[in-house]
Amino acid sequence: MSDLILTTYDWVPDMPRGYVRDLRVRWALEEAGLPYRVESTPFHDRGAGHFAHQPFGQIPWLTDGNLSIFESGAILLHLGELSETLMTTEPRGRSDTKEWLFAALASVEAASQPWSFFKFSGDAEQTPMRGFFDGFVEARLKHMDAVLAEREWLAGDFSIADIMMADVLRLVDRFGGLADYPACGAYIARATARPAFIKAHADQMAHFAAADERAS
Repeated sequence: MSDLILTTYDWVPDMPRGYVRDLRVRWALEEAGLPYRVESTPFHDRGAGHFAHQPFGQIPWLTDGNLSIFESGAILLHLGELSETLMTTEPRGRSDTKEWLFAALASVEAASQPWSFFKFSGDAEQTPMRGFFDGFVEARLKHMDAVLAEREWLAGDFSIADIMMADVLRLVDRFGGLADYPACGAYIARATARPAFIKAHADQMAHFAAADERAS
């Protein structure tokens, strides 16, 4: 197998560091022990080459031979197909893994992402829209807490579903949103204690810190 290539930004501001979505891919690659290298694309002045790989000008994307794959969920699913460490070959477990991978994106992150925009911006004004997103997140977290109170990982063994869900919930936790959901909090603690996460997180932080040094 040739090395996989993960492309991320060359630099980002301080606030999103540690939460940029290439972390999901780094984490999966580290869990599976798949060989890879990291390349950069400019955060500023995004050109035609960037949009050819990622039509919205975002990151990450993964290059695997002649394949170029964007969207972190699609990338994790691709990596799950490459490694039984990330997704079992047993049909029921495989189906469960896919269900929870998409649930993390379409059910939980769909609620938590707009909620986190208010938090990032420091907007604390209690408007009807703010109230809607607070309630939306709370409803999703209530259901997730009930699920996670009864299991260690979402689909049996640790999988790409847990990488995605843990990373989605990690951002909620950053803003204190898991205070009333102890099972979600314990799940995040288990996931982020894994050596693969620790290395992926440190590597992302070092990547952006190196960009600061080059600019100084």
